[in-house]
Amino acid sequence: MKNSTKEIQRREYTNPTSITTNSSSKNEIQKRSFMDKILVSIEKAGNRLPDPITLFLIMSILVLIASWVLSLFGVSAINPVTEEKIEVVNLLSVEGLHLIVTNAVSNFAAFPPLAAVLTMMIGVGLAEHSGLISTLMKKTVMNAPQKLIIPTIILSGLVGHTVGDPAFIVLPPIAALIFMSLGRNPMVGLILSYGTVAAGFNANLIISGTDVLLVGISESAAQLVDVNYTGQTTMNYYFILVSTIMLVIIGTWVTKKFTEPKFGKYEGIVEILEPVSPLESKGLRWAGITTLVFTIILALTVIPSNGILRNPETGSILNSPFMSGLVIILVLYFLLPSLVYGFITRSIRSDKDVAEKIYKSIADMAPFIGLAFVAAQMLAYFSWSNIGIIMGINGANFLQNLGFTGIPLFIGFILLIATVNLFIASASAKWALLAPIFIPMFMYLGYSPAVTQTAYRIGDSITNAITPMLAYFAILLTFAKRYYNNVGIGTLISALLPYTVFFGIGWIILFIIWFLLGLPLGPGDGIYLN
Repeated sequence: MKNSTKEIQRREYTNPTSITTNSSSKNEIQKRSFMDKILVSIEKAGNRLPDPITLFLIMSILVLIASWVLSLFGVSAINPVTEEKIEVVNLLSVEGLHLIVTNAVSNFAAFPPLAAVLTMMIGVGLAEHSGLISTLMKKTVMNAPQKLIIPTIILSGLVGHTVGDPAFIVLPPIAALIFMSLGRNPMVGLILSYGTVAAGFNANLIISGTDVLLVGISESAAQLVDVNYTGQTTMNYYFILVSTIMLVIIGTWVTKKFTEPKFGKYEGIVEILEPVSPLESKGLRWAGITTLVFTIILALTVIPSNGILRNPETGSILNSPFMSGLVIILVLYFLLPSLVYGFITRSIRSDKDVAEKIYKSIADMAPFIGLAFVAAQMLAYFSWSNIGIIMGINGANFLQNLGFTGIPLFIGFILLIATVNLFIASASAKWALLAPIFIPMFMYLGYSPAVTQTAYRIGDSITNAITPMLAYFAILLTFAKRYYNNVGIGTLISALLPYTVFFGIGWIILFIIWFLLGLPLGPGDGIYLN
């Protein structure tokens, strides 16, 4: 059967708001809001930057120079846990150069999303090139009200955090295809999905691995003050549950107000939405049956207390082989039904067809692989130099010395975390560093570890969308270039900034209301110490 999906034509990107063709468009530009003008300015400035590979190379050189200069001035900080002095490491020394040369390959190999992305593309790519995703979306889109597409994608992104970082990899390209199938700009789907997954990272409807990870760090920090303190995984649950509903509403408004007007109409070649054929329906039905069977088999490995994919020591699902193996499990969720669908619809006729489609999906990631090599070196240099850690500690000490209390104190804390997050994207790394400073400090002021962790999670989320230090930003750029050849970092940051700004405003307002009303943050956990 002939695949109905036409090859996507990559076009030059031009911001629709920057084009003036007649007097009416000039008047429209004059009426642009202050926010629109800021975003256009950011985009223009950002797009003047060099190619991302060159930019990361320049940033790597700047980090090396900064490590040398700061080490000359003896810039340092005191580790709040060990009370050990942390100094800037000069990477332009002989030892530093040895480190750079001998670890270049291992930096690349250890780049966090590299292996996960390429592994996921085995399943996702086969699902795309076999026609499964196309048919599934045609079936879904033709039956779903268009008004619900945006909030559905937002909710999917927020709940997608349950499976961890794969949400950054899987959802954006699927959302782009959904928008394209509706005759709308696929860039809107990319930005919408990435913006909500990143800026709303700590919102969810259910408890996830992030809750478990953070509460363990919070508990250890609280025990510096109270050795008997025990943290609950659900300490923020009520707040993150309400946050999810709020972010769906804000995200929908931001998308309609900023993202869709920014990108306008897509003029590339798009997929033709032909009616789903009987053979495609049959393939889709058997793909669904395959997914159901695989889900049942998987459930048998995790639901029973002695399930083979549970933690062998504690019997828990969290911190288990199931959670650690989510990437390969997700690959199988795409791979198995894709094989069944492909053989039924004859888009796959042999093992050679399977291999060819997988090769094609990996080949599509070539720009990301090149970018990943340079980005991995820059992130490694930043870590080795200790510049990020010292910035975090000194920033925390500065905030502590301001003498704020109550809501101003926590707003300052949120803004500090949001700033540090621009440079240190790892949630656990930042919290392991900062929790021993702020949780004891706030406990001495009468505040519970739960409220400190809540404020941290807000700051840790909102700037995720706009920081190139988050490894998945490079993946977003790779996806975007599938639709527009000359999309730059400035275009992406200016498009993502409204999600950061309005998610931040909404979250801070919600936090203030929660604080003033003294509502419980989770079962048994409030704002103040009991």
